[in-house]
Amino acid sequence: MLALAVGAVAAVGAQLRCLDAAREGARLVARGEPDRARQAAAAIAPGGAQVEVRIVGDEVTVEVSSRAVGSLPGLTVSGRAVGVLEPGALLGVLSEGAPAAPVPP
Repeated sequence: MLALAVGAVAAVGAQLRCLDAAREGARLVARGEPDRARQAAAAIAPGGAQVEVRIVGDEVTVEVSSRAVGSLPGLTVSGRAVGVLEPGALLGVLSEGAPAAPVPP
């Protein structure tokens, strides 16, 4: 029973790290720093987490997911954040109407 409780606490911690990573990633992409966003999200997220960035129009969505560690195998936790691109934030990075490719971990 104790192992299950410890696993649940670890999973909640991992989920919060995913959410924090997604928020920071969305903020940096919105400011026009997609490369820095990927680095920051990877540093904040649990090890081995997947970071995906999508840009549609002026909206950016960052989703970070990770398999929970510990005594809860098979559990995946994630965090998602949405932001609005600042005017001219990605000029030269993306051409008009081009979708953003997922950012590898």
